Amino acid sequence: MTRAVVVGATGQIGRVAVGVLARDGWEVTAVSRGGDRDPAWPDGVRVVRADREDDAALSAAVGDGCDVLVDMVAFGPEHARQLTSLAGRVGSAVVISSVSVYEDDKGRNFDTQAEPGGFPEYPVPVTEEQRTVRPGETSYSTRKAGLERELLAAGDRLPTTLLRAGAIHGPHCRTPRELYFVKRNLDGRRRRVLAFGGASRFHPASVHTVAELIRLAAVRPGARVLNAVDADAPTVAEIAAAIDAVMGVEPEDVLVDGPPPAPGVGETPWSVPVPVVCDMTAAERQLGYRPVVRYAETLPETVAWIEERLAGRDWREAYPKMVQAYGDLFDYAAEDAWLAARQP
Repeated sequence: MTRAVVVGATGQIGRVAVGVLARDGWEVTAVSRGGDRDPAWPDGVRVVRADREDDAALSAAVGDGCDVLVDMVAFGPEHARQLTSLAGRVGSAVVISSVSVYEDDKGRNFDTQAEPGGFPEYPVPVTEEQRTVRPGETSYSTRKAGLERELLAAGDRLPTTLLRAGAIHGPHCRTPRELYFVKRNLDGRRRRVLAFGGASRFHPASVHTVAELIRLAAVRPGARVLNAVDADAPTVAEIAAAIDAVMGVEPEDVLVDGPPPAPGVGETPWSVPVPVVCDMTAAERQLGYRPVVRYAETLPETVAWIEERLAGRDWREAYPKMVQAYGDLFDYAAEDAWLAARQP
């Protein structure tokens, strides 16, 4: 039996990854700020309470050493240095990064998307060789890029697999994009406006997909970056229809060519003017990865989780980070006014 330490174990990906590793024969130490135990974990999982910002606490969690350290919450070069300081006691690492580090050949990226003409136009699909943003302290993307650079530079001391995750989905997500369609259906909205013809594609990444990549990388150490996305990249209209099927409703789509026609109308958390689709060939070649689940197959548990969180609560209370990320997602008055104005 070999030992794995999972940091951020009670987060969205961590819950699944701990279970996958434990069932694969690893002796797992699950580290989180609350020190909680997920009821789905095997009994042998050891639970440790520690804040990853506390160097001494993280070091104590690693103890005499581990074969692999899996970090769900590393963010920025300071966390990279924290991990590499443990190199003598850690055989290898698997760290979650993000596809947001990519930029297109004109230097456009997720940080520039709010500017006129600023949305990146990536090749389809995006490979790991695509250029990335310059590391810095200005944004989520630049800090993730700094994390990557530091860890790759220390690859001879701590071989690290960096997983560039897409739009992560599954239970326990604090910013579930599926909320947009689930709440509308619960509210009885029978028409929905979709910008860009409903054809937007932002590559999803199931927690099960990421956990499988973690499982494979744990036994195949290396200094590398790999995309971490699902086998399929459905359009926003296909995502909406799949959620409808789970919930047993049949709303009408009103498709609009081009961007949202008015504030609060037609824009979803999935809406992008050009596709963001990633290539998984490298993971297949280097890790022997094969898809374990398709997007639509994961939706029943995701929808059930969102419905449970919304029960008896305002959506802004249930998902405050969605408000921070997207503002008012449910401006029904603006949508109704626009729909009424377009009637002949």
